[in-house]
Amino acid sequence: MKKRILLFSLALCGISTYAQEITTPQYEENVNAAPIQKGNWIVGGSIGALGYSFESENFNINVMPKAGYFITDGIAVGLGVDLGFSTVKGGENIWGYGIKPFVRYYFPEGASSTGRFFAQGDLGITGATEGAADTSFAFGLNMGYAHFITRTVALEVTAGYNYSKSDSANAVAQNGLGAAVGFQIYLPGRK
Repeated sequence: MKKRILLFSLALCGISTYAQEITTPQYEENVNAAPIQKGNWIVGGSIGALGYSFESENFNINVMPKAGYFITDGIAVGLGVDLGFSTVKGGENIWGYGIKPFVRYYFPEGASSTGRFFAQGDLGITGATEGAADTSFAFGLNMGYAHFITRTVALEVTAGYNYSKSDSANAVAQNGLGAAVGFQIYLPGRK
């Protein structure tokens, strides 16, 4: 009988220990302005940017990794890379690429302890694999919201206007609206 009580007690302790280790997923963190302070780094990108061009009636999806540095509280400068795929109505599929420096500003207005609104502008060059490879001047203006799920990771949604114009003689400008969902990792700088 003593052995059974001892085994039952050990099993009960094991079950209660196991139950204490189960946690619910974290979906927000109170960070205030800590991640966007001067000297911190930002690394990540949009993992699924979707867009539609008004001129050529094409649909595109892009992967846009980026990295930046906070030059002052709430302002980051950095570099983004665009890697994309487009389907053109009545045409061939196009693989695209680009490199665009960016500036991102986090608004103090409307900020909560778990998220921030931001505006981002980028300017650079893009290219594509259609016919003769050529480069294009490109810029974008986007607004977004960063929701912090941990002290260093934020989920983001952005929407905005994008424009590009090829350097070919008979090129037509491409412009349209786009939206993206992604994530950023905010790394603290040296103190």
